Amino acid sequence: MKDIELFLEEGYGSGMGFNVMNYLDACPHIHFVSNKEAYTKDFVTVLRAPEKDQITRMKKGAILLSMLHYDTRPIRNKLLEKQGIIAFSMDGMIDDFGIRHIVDYYGTAFNGAEVALKELMRIRSKTSTIHVSIIGVGEVGLKAIKAFKNLSNTLKYPEGLSITVLTRSLINNETALKAILNETDILVDATSRVDTTKHILDNKTLGELPLESVILDLTADPYDEYLNPIQVKGFEGIPTGTLDKYVIYSGDSIYKTIPKGVDTTHRRVVVSCNAWPGVHPKKSMEHYGKQLIPFMRLIKNRGFEHVVFESASQQERILKRSQIEYFKAHGKALWPKKHA
Repeated sequence: MKDIELFLEEGYGSGMGFNVMNYLDACPHIHFVSNKEAYTKDFVTVLRAPEKDQITRMKKGAILLSMLHYDTRPIRNKLLEKQGIIAFSMDGMIDDFGIRHIVDYYGTAFNGAEVALKELMRIRSKTSTIHVSIIGVGEVGLKAIKAFKNLSNTLKYPEGLSITVLTRSLINNETALKAILNETDILVDATSRVDTTKHILDNKTLGELPLESVILDLTADPYDEYLNPIQVKGFEGIPTGTLDKYVIYSGDSIYKTIPKGVDTTHRRVVVSCNAWPGVHPKKSMEHYGKQLIPFMRLIKNRGFEHVVFESASQQERILKRSQIEYFKAHGKALWPKKHA
C-alpha cells in the first residue's frame, strides 16, 4: 500500500470508538480530510450511496464503489453517467450462481427484527403470543425468519412467538389475508419487486393491522417522484427511515415528505432504515471489510479497464457485473436467475 495514499473523512470511526491514532498506528499513509475533500479523490469507497451533491463533487474518471442499487435508482444512474464516474455497485457483485458477495443479509434482518420486537413490547398492552407475518422469501426474508426465531429464544417470551410467511396466492386472497393481518403484531416487508411503481399492499389493507402493531420495512426502497409513474414502497403510505431515525410514529413530520397521491390514512409504528446493518456499526464494518478488500485490491492491481466479463477469474466476472456500464447494457438480463 506504499504506492497509494488513503484519505478518511474527519471523525471516521468515532461512532465505533476509534480515534485518529488508532488508524495512524495501523497505517501511516492515512490523511483525515473533510467530507467535501474526500469526494474529490481518485477512488471513493463508501457503503451507503452518496447524495447528489457528493457525486457532483467527484471528478470525471474517478472510481466509486458503493451500494448503488442501479435497478431502483435510475435518476442517480443518469447522474453518474453525466459526471463520467466509473461506478461499481456493491449490491451488484453477483457470482455465476446468483449469490451476492458484498452483503449482510442476516445483519439487515436481525437488526430490524430486534428493533421491531423491542418497539412492540414497548407499545403493546396485551400479554399473548407475538404473531410475525413476513412477505418475501428471498435471502432477506429467510434471514428474517431465522432472526425472529433466534430473538424469541434469547428473549424468552413466555407466551411464545409465531412466524407466518405470506405467499403471493394468500396476498391475493382478500378474506384470508384480512384474517391474518387482524392477528399480526409485526408485519415485515422483505420483498424484492420487479415493478417498483406498484404496491404489494395498499394502505387500506394495512388498516387491517391492530393499532398496537409494528410494520418492519427491511427493503427500505425509497419513493422517487421524479419518475413517471413514481417509484413507491412495497407497503403503501409508510415512510423510509434512516440511521438517525428508524422508529417512526404515526404523527411524525416525515410523513409530509411522502409524495402527494400516496395514501397514508392508516398508520402504525414503522420501523425502517436505509442502512440496517449500520445499527451495529462495528460488527457491520468488520463484515463488509472482509468482503470488500479482495475486490478493492483487484481494482487497484488489475486496473478497472482490464477487468473483463469473459475472464477465467470469477472474481473479475463478479466485479464486471457490478459496473454501471454492464447494467446499462444488459440490465438484469444476464444476471444469474437466482438474483434476478
